[in-house]
Amino acid sequence: MSDLDWVPQSCTLPTTERPLRVAEWDALFSDRLRSLSRPQPLHLLLDLAGGEGVDGRVRDLVERESGCCSFFTFTTTAGQDLIHLDISVDQAHETVLDALAVRTAAVVEQR
Repeated sequence: MSDLDWVPQSCTLPTTERPLRVAEWDALFSDRLRSLSRPQPLHLLLDLAGGEGVDGRVRDLVERESGCCSFFTFTTTAGQDLIHLDISVDQAHETVLDALAVRTAAVVEQR
């Protein structure tokens, strides 16, 4: 999914930087994603493998994403071996969360 048409107009990240940010998320998912679930249409839960520096990497990415896409709500909880990343959006941005869920599921399928 290289097409970025799913990125909403409300995203303030410059268009030229969007592919780089998507690549950061994809790399994180590829390296660390262990499980995902979608308990509700507006809520995505991800478990990422922990490790040295991973919590900081996740928190940095979440902070930068929150800065340009304020419709996201991220909650990170670091455990001993896993980092739980809860992502939620408002009703108006459900399609954005849908696209993110598709991207994360594709990473799992590629392994």
